[in-house]
Amino acid sequence: MKHNFGAGPCILPKDVFAEASQAVLDFNGTGLSILEISHRSKEFEAVIAEAESLVRELLEVPAGYSILFLQGGASQQFAMVPFNLLPTYGRAAYLDTGTWSSKALKEAKNFGAIDVVASSSDRNYSYIPKSYAVPADAAYLHYTSNNTIFGTEIFDLPQADVPLVSDMSSDIFSRVVNVADHGLIYAGAQKNMGPAGVTLVVVKDELLGKTGRTIPSIFDYQQHAKADSMYNTPPVFSIYVSVLNLRWLKAKGGVSVMEQENIIKARQLYEEIDRNPFFRGTAEVEDRSRMNVTFVMTNPALEEEFLALAKERGMVGLKGHRSVGGFRASIYNALGISSINALTDLMREFEETHN
Repeated sequence: MKHNFGAGPCILPKDVFAEASQAVLDFNGTGLSILEISHRSKEFEAVIAEAESLVRELLEVPAGYSILFLQGGASQQFAMVPFNLLPTYGRAAYLDTGTWSSKALKEAKNFGAIDVVASSSDRNYSYIPKSYAVPADAAYLHYTSNNTIFGTEIFDLPQADVPLVSDMSSDIFSRVVNVADHGLIYAGAQKNMGPAGVTLVVVKDELLGKTGRTIPSIFDYQQHAKADSMYNTPPVFSIYVSVLNLRWLKAKGGVSVMEQENIIKARQLYEEIDRNPFFRGTAEVEDRSRMNVTFVMTNPALEEEFLALAKERGMVGLKGHRSVGGFRASIYNALGISSINALTDLMREFEETHN
């Protein structure tokens, strides 16, 4: 058995893999593969309609918001957000809490003045800044809800009198979030929603069309909304697998049930990290991510030995990012408690054999 702790493309439920693989051969009895059906067909129109319906239901998206399925990942959204929301000669506020928020603000600087209202770079992004002022004339405040590389997560909504924009790529659908508190949410699918290739955008309609600039149609949220996410050929397979995964999430009881499971998984792993003298966490306790658990060994010379042993036990993706080192256990929605048990058992075994 493999235990997939990888931080990149997500672990998906086995039932989703099974149904998706069947659709590759024959989609819904059409005699055609999901990879070859027309995106203009009634069959796919039903898929994308269900995708929108599931997102709206599971996230409790209120009226007045468009739900878009785009391409280019969160990295393209780093540019599309200011392109669509930052007025010419305007300013926007950004919270810098890690690699991806830094990349987002770098792109935004191409469109206007950017105020970095707070940053945790002074301590290698190991915490979430708590006190900062947001300029009243900012078009929006951008924040990254979960930082995959550094293992921190924002649990208390940033306070601002301007629209909130959030990159929720790595924790969307993992916990309850109030969409109505946001002007725009975007997320690359490949953590908790589906496979790489599709990017979800939930945007408040009244914010659009006010920048005073000409936006090429392919980068214009309004154009994609008018075309029901089919302005150009959409990533059909990624959207279909996302539908299967969202059906699975709904059958489990929805996001609130998933959040409770994630709390239990994260708590168990952090408790072992804190108890075991061979390991220590890298993020501030109050800001520890439930999705990406970062930790190191108190004796770095033993890390390769532990990784080798983990590999023997079927654990993959545990090696930490070079910016932090050590280990990173990504525990997305579909990772079961059995994988957490396997990891914590190994940590205890390692302690016993080296004492």
